Amino acid sequence: MGDPKGFLTTPRETPVRRPVDLRLMDWREVYEEFPKDHLEKQAGRCMNCGIPFCHQGCPLGNLIPEWNDLVYRHDWREAIERLHATNNFPEFTGTLCPAPCEAACVLAINDDAVTIKQVEVEIIDRAWDEGWVTPVVAATRTGKKVAVVGSGPAGLAAAQQLTRAGHDVVVFERADRIGGLLRYGIPEFKMEKARLDRRLEQMQAEGTHFRASVNVGEDVTVEQLRTEFDAVVLAGGSTVGRDIPAAGRELQGIYQAMEFLPWANRVQQGDLEAPEITAEGKHVVIIGGGDTGADCLGTSHRQGAASVTQLEIMPTPPEHRTDGMPWPTYPMVYRVSSAHEEGGERLFSVNTTEFVDDGTGKVKALRLVEVKRGAGGFEAVEGTEREIPADLVLLAMGFVGPEKGTLISELGVELDERGNVSRDQSYMSSVDGVFVAGDMGRGQSLIVWAIAEGRSAAAGVDAYLTGRDVLPRPINPTDRQIA
Repeated sequence: MGDPKGFLTTPRETPVRRPVDLRLMDWREVYEEFPKDHLEKQAGRCMNCGIPFCHQGCPLGNLIPEWNDLVYRHDWREAIERLHATNNFPEFTGTLCPAPCEAACVLAINDDAVTIKQVEVEIIDRAWDEGWVTPVVAATRTGKKVAVVGSGPAGLAAAQQLTRAGHDVVVFERADRIGGLLRYGIPEFKMEKARLDRRLEQMQAEGTHFRASVNVGEDVTVEQLRTEFDAVVLAGGSTVGRDIPAAGRELQGIYQAMEFLPWANRVQQGDLEAPEITAEGKHVVIIGGGDTGADCLGTSHRQGAASVTQLEIMPTPPEHRTDGMPWPTYPMVYRVSSAHEEGGERLFSVNTTEFVDDGTGKVKALRLVEVKRGAGGFEAVEGTEREIPADLVLLAMGFVGPEKGTLISELGVELDERGNVSRDQSYMSSVDGVFVAGDMGRGQSLIVWAIAEGRSAAAGVDAYLTGRDVLPRPINPTDRQIA
């Protein structure tokens, strides 16, 4: 325990967000730099609990009290060693994870939680700056070949673990660049892609091979996959967006979030001068109040939307924990992300009833109604119908499972009751030698779960190929806890 009285004497402090009017002029990450001495004091707030419930909140089993103590004692070099022992990509979780570890912090019972997420990202940023992050090359090779299908966080974590275990790993990605949702789903202002690119360079130096613009099942057949590789890891994610059955859904101007977000990232990559789907000058309506909706919101602001309205069918969340969300569970409370801070209107307890045609087949407005919970679900509140302008509608209501295309059908893997690829405790599917990790098997979840599952699946693959049990297994695939 670095500072025995730190939790009593040091208040919680987090980085300041850059002024809204300034950050809307660029696509850089929204936070100002956090002074190192402030960060070390924040790490000193950790109480080094006898039972650290932050571990319960973190699927990766991060050694949080240990690296908090090391940062407080200025031993940053050892801190990154402890952090990397459980997490391949702390810069991804440190910027993108909603921090269920902080919700489970013992200090959060009656005070503000330790700034675990900020300590995490500062450790890895310092490690990159100091040159401490270097390739970890396997001492011996096994001669076994593994195909990883999908290059999101689950696929990358599995690939890095397996490469370091001595296997020959090829990562296939159907997009033109490696990274999955990290590349084209997460806006630049939320995580600059330089963070991703330097990790990919490290992985290439370690021996992982990347093949972009390859749609497995089409460009590489399932027969080739099974013939050329000793094992396969499916990590294609949950990519089928939830749709809405409202009248007028066929009108032009209505898109799934993942039809909209990648264009902004392609502009930032230098591929395009302007996005093919843009919010510029338009009245934007986002249906869905979660993280993906917030990503659409921040992107719309930066593209110069005339107005942005975000709709959510659920009621306004409470400001604080209720009896129904006790510590150490992750509380579903009202949160204001950086994108919400930048503007737009949030409407809760509303449902879309119809999209209105402008007469040329394009959407011009959206009709909605207020709703309340009833015995049979959500019920419309009589007399609350109204219409709001909508030139661009973005559907951000989550994802319902993996695509049921050629890859899944020709592999013949079994699906579970939710339409995800089923697997056993070693992460192997119903087909021998075919494993699954991340959202493709778990269903839509958090990045921290994706990395944890990638590591666990890698352990299953290594044991299958070699009979040894040397790679860590953070979580059991039958654990359905959703943070």
